[in-house]
Amino acid sequence: MAVINRIAGFADEMTAWRRHLHMNPELGLECHETAAFVAAKLREFGVDEIHEGIATSGIVAVINGRGAGPVTGLRADMDALPMQEETGAEWASQVPGRMHACGHDGHTTMLLGAAKYLCETRNFAGRAVLIFQPAEETIGGGRIMVEEGVMERFGVDEVYALHTDPFSAFGEFRTRPGPIMAAVDDFEIHLTGKGGHAAYPHDCVDPLPAATAIAQAMQTVVSRNTNPLLPLVVSVTQIHAGSAMNIIPEKAYLAGTVRSFDPELRDMAERRIGEIVAHQAAVYGVEGKLDYQRNYPATVNHDAQVDTAVRIAREVAGADHVIDDIAPEMGAEDFSYMLEKRPGAFLFLGQGVGPSVHHPGFDFNDAAAPLGASFFARMLERHPAKG
Repeated sequence: MAVINRIAGFADEMTAWRRHLHMNPELGLECHETAAFVAAKLREFGVDEIHEGIATSGIVAVINGRGAGPVTGLRADMDALPMQEETGAEWASQVPGRMHACGHDGHTTMLLGAAKYLCETRNFAGRAVLIFQPAEETIGGGRIMVEEGVMERFGVDEVYALHTDPFSAFGEFRTRPGPIMAAVDDFEIHLTGKGGHAAYPHDCVDPLPAATAIAQAMQTVVSRNTNPLLPLVVSVTQIHAGSAMNIIPEKAYLAGTVRSFDPELRDMAERRIGEIVAHQAAVYGVEGKLDYQRNYPATVNHDAQVDTAVRIAREVAGADHVIDDIAPEMGAEDFSYMLEKRPGAFLFLGQGVGPSVHHPGFDFNDAAAPLGASFFARMLERHPAKG
């Protein structure tokens, strides 16, 4: 593997940065201490511009190269998850109920490592626009940064991102042209009947039969309404009702998620879920209310930028450690909003097989950080100059 020598030389510093971030996780848009740490490092490195407070706590930093060239956006997410850590590491989270369980501490560290190197060398044409965003795990900090105009304000031509991958071998880059991660929608269903004593069901309107019927009927959205060659997931993940064995509850609640790639399929799933809720509620004589929330769109890579990213990944990791035709995944990413605005590519970087992301035992592999930083740095250095 061809990690840049200078980046390898400060790998221990990167480990220290990452572990500091891991010990101090923040949630959603409120990544203020994380942002302050990032901004302090960027000033220490000597970036040309630092713009803070974007999407509440996001940062955009600009590093000017030598002469005219493309403006390349490089993105890292900063937020953690509301989970209790169970790694047992010396650098485990110091904040109860919060942990970096998705590797965003590592993503931020990789981009900081690239920033340090690029500021020292300036061996590239054009400009590097480094995007440190909050709230990937919640309301879509990437969407907010796009809505606040970061692509236009900083003249970004292309944009790239990495995500750590605990499901593949260490140092393996994985990507694909076209859809790589799914659109995500969430739904909540509120059913209201008439509660009462369980010994007198005829005096009640029980929402539980309606809840179970709706949950079962939803499975037909995939099995009977969808072309079996097209990927779609409809998952009911919560059903809540009742408080005692001898009480028929007044209300029942269901919730879940929908994952898709095709916009027409996404529309169909929303429509059919609405029809199922309305008609099953009517059948069982209860009131049914559906709250359907469209969240992140599908993450769709652009062909030319995937070609560029794959070429650079092969230089960094070796051809045997780059896979450019992986199957799309049903997880979701708010980097999708940036790819809707600008051409670019999203890649996974293997950190060795271990506990899954969003698992209390997950921890970013610090040995992967110099690889990611080298990829980001080479992305700038290998772009051709304009004119």
